[in-house]
Amino acid sequence: MPIAIKMPALSPTMEEGTLAKWLVKVGDTVRSGDIMAEIETDKATMEFEAVDEGTIIAIAVAEGTESVKVGTVIATLAGEDEDTAVPAPKASAAKPEPVAAAPITMKPVPAAPSPIGDRVVASPLAKRIAEQNGVDLKALKGSGPGGRIVKADVESQAGKASPTPLAAATSAPAPAVPDFGIPYEAEKLNNVRKTIARRLTEAKQTIPHIYLTVDVRLDALLKLRGELNKALEADGIKLSVNDLLIKALAKALIRVPKCNVSFAGDELRKYARADVSVAVAAPSGLITPIIVDAAGKGVAQISTEMKALADKAREGKLMPHEYQGGTASLSNLGMFGIKQFDAVINPPQAMIMAVGAGEQRPYVVDGALSVASVMSATGSFDHRAIDGADGAQLMQAFKSLIENPLGLLA
Repeated sequence: MPIAIKMPALSPTMEEGTLAKWLVKVGDTVRSGDIMAEIETDKATMEFEAVDEGTIIAIAVAEGTESVKVGTVIATLAGEDEDTAVPAPKASAAKPEPVAAAPITMKPVPAAPSPIGDRVVASPLAKRIAEQNGVDLKALKGSGPGGRIVKADVESQAGKASPTPLAAATSAPAPAVPDFGIPYEAEKLNNVRKTIARRLTEAKQTIPHIYLTVDVRLDALLKLRGELNKALEADGIKLSVNDLLIKALAKALIRVPKCNVSFAGDELRKYARADVSVAVAAPSGLITPIIVDAAGKGVAQISTEMKALADKAREGKLMPHEYQGGTASLSNLGMFGIKQFDAVINPPQAMIMAVGAGEQRPYVVDGALSVASVMSATGSFDHRAIDGADGAQLMQAFKSLIENPLGLLA
């Protein structure tokens, strides 16, 4: 029986996507794990893999098609022992049109429970992602053909969080904006920018933000960074100030566990490790790859992972488990000379640390006025989950770790 290939949900928040590019064509044979297409989700452009073997006999959605709903049939696969003949196109002097054959009419195949006895039917990639994220495959119901568990099922479970209800305004159509006769060029929003607009509106409308700012002396941290970079030069590792700030925030969250939480409706989730999401400016928009268990990793490892994640983010190649989750965020605009700013919380997280530029300022050291390298850091906290006094303790811990940076190496 032909198998309907449907638009997958490649992230928990994905409702529709853009079929950016087909990597197969009608008549191609595919095997489980083969990459079939590139799909632009609400976060990034991702590769879509085959879960069954067979021959492509129809492509129902042409590449470049936007707003394809999750679950829409996008292609049809003929399994083994089925007629896979593809009609030859009629001769024509005109330029051939892109292949966009209608899907074969068929009866829907109901999803069956994934486990068979003690065996779980899942794609190899789904099994690998489940192992990396500690997801029990036996607890999942597969959305693939025959109830097979595919990577979207695992990623949905791994990144599941209690949804926060949106205010009615966030789902309402945008009002018409007059142009006042000013010349302009209209650029259509991509899926990432649409998601940023929706989530930031949600965050500001539903999360009661409180902001706490401290000034932090950087001289000791900069001195330590120079010494570490000299020692790591032979290994090809060069630490940035941001790498050390990631470590400092993670350790501060472990020292002040009341801030390593999230608000989830009728419960408060207290996290056992500090996963730090780091804001990265990508061509498609802001995205926050995650350093998992940043408090438990050395600064050299954090630096190496951060460089790799930032490169993938700018290329739009992050996998969902690399940007979904996190227990707190770090946003650094110091490289642009920004002195201080208040960042918007990234739900369902309950805090984000915003850091500005380090600069020479008058500073009192041991009762005497001197000049020091100083940075302003502002924590934004979800007041539903974190009290002001607890947020203040986190800011003190963050400041202490930066001003006494040997604690970052312990």
